[in-house]
Amino acid sequence: MAIIDFIINSILTQASITIALIAFAGLLLQRKPFGEVMSGSFKTMLGFLVLSAGSSIIVGSLLYFGDIFSEGFGMEGIVPSIEAINGQAMNDLGLANQIALTFLAIFIFNIILARFTKWKYIFLTGQAILWMATMTTVFGSAAGFSGISLIIVGGLVGGFFAVAMPAIAQPIVRKITGTDDIALGHFCTIGYLFAAGISKVAGKNSGSTENIKFPKGLGFLSDTYLSVAFVMVPLYMVTALFAGAEFGSELSGDVNYVVFAFLQAVQFVVGVYVLLSGVRLLLAEIVPAFRGIALKVVPDAKPALDCPVLFPYAPNAVTAGFVTTTIGTVIAMFVLPWFGLAMILPGMLTNFFAGGTAGIFMNAVGGKRGVLIGGIAHGFFITLLPALLVPHFNNLGFINTTATDVDTVAAGLFFEWLIHPIMNLFA
Repeated sequence: MAIIDFIINSILTQASITIALIAFAGLLLQRKPFGEVMSGSFKTMLGFLVLSAGSSIIVGSLLYFGDIFSEGFGMEGIVPSIEAINGQAMNDLGLANQIALTFLAIFIFNIILARFTKWKYIFLTGQAILWMATMTTVFGSAAGFSGISLIIVGGLVGGFFAVAMPAIAQPIVRKITGTDDIALGHFCTIGYLFAAGISKVAGKNSGSTENIKFPKGLGFLSDTYLSVAFVMVPLYMVTALFAGAEFGSELSGDVNYVVFAFLQAVQFVVGVYVLLSGVRLLLAEIVPAFRGIALKVVPDAKPALDCPVLFPYAPNAVTAGFVTTTIGTVIAMFVLPWFGLAMILPGMLTNFFAGGTAGIFMNAVGGKRGVLIGGIAHGFFITLLPALLVPHFNNLGFINTTATDVDTVAAGLFFEWLIHPIMNLFA
């Protein structure tokens, strides 16, 4: 068990090592020269770490923005956090070993399903698989499974999501990238498809966000990074003004709180710059290396990668998707309590990464108008699903908490609405 714990906690959850090992195996299977194998593996890991560094800068900036947003607009409610659920399940419920083994089972079922079905996708976002393992273990245990049956059922459900989500997203991913070389491995896919469906209906004949023609005086907005700054800088500074000098100074230290907000917004743009640089480096190495896996282990397989790999294809749509999704989450926050559901506070990390990716999907099928309308609907949708899960978490002892990524939420609801009642029939 100690070896399995080491493999999971020290290797497989370290996505940079996992993806470098996959590149290593792929190049080795193609019988590339030793130097090329080592170079491709290292550059793959380097690209992923640059991507992660950009994500970390963005996360730090968004955490600050989340604090001033909550303070500025006086919001109290539930902050969705799968990390908190994972910690409570492992420490308080004693499910650490079951979650670890389910994690491995999801990997194995993913490869088996990819090998013997038409869904040829290998899900490579390790952290997302850990969150899926957490949800299937927690709700599988609540449904009455234990021991090996808990691990097999959780692994099968998680493995199904790992091949099905990239498969159903692939037609739009293919339209976005113009190739069939990569797939999307992010457990927010149900939300992306929902948003794309709304966008397709609402945005008929609307032009792309990437072809926006700016007036001569605003020509600088054709630059991706300047256009991101044009949205984020005033958003941060106005929100800081609403939060007030007293609260803002607690976060800014010796720096004026408005100036600090300005600098945090610029940090956000820096994060986007670094992230996109890492994505380009990663894709240049992982795609050719993965051909070795595809040819030998799972013929015609495609790597399903984390959502930032799509950001370079439509950067304006990323910003637009983030903003419109945030508007939708704020609307849902006030509307859902009218129907007896919990108040879910907007999560800025989810809004950026899921909202930005949804923006790319929506732009691909519905253009500017589709992103505007579909983004608001997407924000409402990704708030509604976690709110539906709150009573079930309360019954399990997770008081006033819920999960974030909608595919993992859907897995939890699948257990509660279908598996659990069936198990009760045989109890």
